[in-house]
Amino acid sequence: MIPINIPMILIFVSLVWNSYISIALEMLPSVNQLKKKKDFGKVFKEGKGYKENFLYLKIVKNNLKISRFGFITSKKFSLKATLRNKIKRRLREIIRINLEDIKKGIDGVIIVMPGLEINDFWELEEITKTLLKKAGILK
Repeated sequence: MIPINIPMILIFVSLVWNSYISIALEMLPSVNQLKKKKDFGKVFKEGKGYKENFLYLKIVKNNLKISRFGFITSKKFSLKATLRNKIKRRLREIIRINLEDIKKGIDGVIIVMPGLEINDFWELEEITKTLLKKAGILK
């Protein structure tokens, strides 16, 4: 039998716990998220659209000093809620990482279309960056 060192296990658990906490703290800030129905409606009504691969982006100016983004994955994309949420989490992270390079004063909605579920994070990041550059909002 292998001897188990209790303090070593506690240190490992502590390190794992701290990494989960640090991951949770690095999310797309709430002020940069579109949440209200009227904000989504304004983007859909007045926004200009751009398409890249299986992503569609609509943007409109918002007269604020920050940019805000919303994400839509419908049941047409996947019937599995876990897959829809996974894609939204990945997109939020991509936007969070590139937030400093995105022009200020923009409201955007990223709509996911069927076919995207086969892409991994890095492919999705490249597609998203290309889409943002095409829209002219990535510096």
